[in-house]
Amino acid sequence: MSDERLILRTSRLRFVMWNEGDAPLVQWLHSTTATTQYLPGNAPWSLEKAEQRLRGWFEEQVRDGTTKYKLLGVDGRFIGRAGISRFRGEQFELGYSLIEEAWGKGLATEAASALADWFFESRLASAFIAFTHPENVASQRVLRRIGMHERAPILIDGVSGTAFELTAAMRSKL
Repeated sequence: MSDERLILRTSRLRFVMWNEGDAPLVQWLHSTTATTQYLPGNAPWSLEKAEQRLRGWFEEQVRDGTTKYKLLGVDGRFIGRAGISRFRGEQFELGYSLIEEAWGKGLATEAASALADWFFESRLASAFIAFTHPENVASQRVLRRIGMHERAPILIDGVSGTAFELTAAMRSKL
């Protein structure tokens, strides 16, 4: 991997831009009911859907300077995706999804925390949101750990969710 593809690094993670041929990897990430149970559609992704999301991430990076990135361990092993991108064109939204083998190791919190700091240091906006399925307690804990506050219920693709918000001022108090 070349250095120009590296977006962000933590002690255990590297955030890199996707490659054109990564759609099978995206599909594999979202190939089980466990990894898609809290996503809109609540079903494993097809290769076509993975290709569509990958194209969208390339477009977002060019347009907004941020997107959902490929998440790797420092050893180069694929961990998932994590990043901040526009939601409904108005505000920025934090999102992440990890392979099941990476769950419960603090990696989602590490990724979300690093992204929050990077986002505010980059001055892309003064706030961002995140949302979770009401039953996704683990993700809600991650969002609270990085300083996010519950904002309001949100309806996404016909599914009710919980919205959270983090401002630069809130993050600086941690």
